[in-house]
Amino acid sequence: MIGRKNMGRASPLLLVLLALGFFFAMYNLLTLVIQYKDSSSGAGSGNPDPVIRMPTNLRKLGKSNLKFHVALTATDAPYSQWQCRIMYYWYKKMKNMPGSDMGKFTRVLHSGKGDHLMDEIPTFVVDPLPEGLDRGYIVLNRPWAFVQWLEKATIEEEYILMAEPDHIFANPLPNLAHGDNPAGFPFFYIKPTEHEKIVQKFYPEEKGPVTDVDPIGNSPVIIKKSLLEEISPTWVNVSLRMKDDPETDKAFGWVLEMYAYAVASALHGVRHILHEDFMLQPPWDLEVGKRFIIHYTYGCDYNMKGELTYGKIGEWRFDKRSYLSGPPPKNISLPPPGVPESVVRLVTMVNEATANIPGWDSLNSG
Repeated sequence: MIGRKNMGRASPLLLVLLALGFFFAMYNLLTLVIQYKDSSSGAGSGNPDPVIRMPTNLRKLGKSNLKFHVALTATDAPYSQWQCRIMYYWYKKMKNMPGSDMGKFTRVLHSGKGDHLMDEIPTFVVDPLPEGLDRGYIVLNRPWAFVQWLEKATIEEEYILMAEPDHIFANPLPNLAHGDNPAGFPFFYIKPTEHEKIVQKFYPEEKGPVTDVDPIGNSPVIIKKSLLEEISPTWVNVSLRMKDDPETDKAFGWVLEMYAYAVASALHGVRHILHEDFMLQPPWDLEVGKRFIIHYTYGCDYNMKGELTYGKIGEWRFDKRSYLSGPPPKNISLPPPGVPESVVRLVTMVNEATANIPGWDSLNSG
């Protein structure tokens, strides 16, 4: 965990180390930005190689085992904080249960400074992209956050689970990856073959068919740390190039960064094992069953007959976007009879977390 303490006058050695750390951080950012600008302007060869490789001297070697490190990127906004607290609560409950291969946990905080959850959730602070580079699309900070974390942190596990704040572990999660083949979740709205001409701007024909690009995002993904070290700088580059291309930006919208990860993986020759039981997304998935992660990105709206009224605010609803400026209250009312088990389970798990997390109301107000 990274904290900030008053350490008195800094020693000359400490100042030198800080200066070196700042130099390497800025060097890598400038390298990525320069590569991005060159590829966007078409400088150099007609088809610049979009693959950017992680400096080998900065890679951290970990002990080989099947455990995976749980990592999620986050901001210091209240909306992100309360989701992280619930996610971390259920990580702790599931971590040591039979069938779990979960290792340690890190919230990669890309706000450039610590927040009031530093002592509650293991956190590593990284810098956001330079001002204006994300063009208001804050998710572009995710790949850049992973680049910095992988370069600077000591990560013991051989594998990494890339997760998100709005994930809840519903069952103990094993390592679904197999060797150099990561595990991913097939999203129904990620369709590279339906955007062939756009995808080929970033994954040219000479690299292979568009079917090489998996229908995934970066989360949830369980992947070897060494592979993610290779992919993540390319992921940054492709994300920025996609955002800079008006046609691509319009076509991909809020899932642009997900397409960027899928393309970056394909550029490195990495194919994912697709696991439909990796995750469920209420209200569309009706039962939890043996699936591992609940992703509550969609609003759940129902009338009192238990009928879905998606697109229209329901008489009963649970939608994370109702709590942009602060946390949901404790003891949210359960949905009416007839609502799918997945939605009931989601609200029940949120209620358990908020009832047991110390200082739920007070900490979420700061």
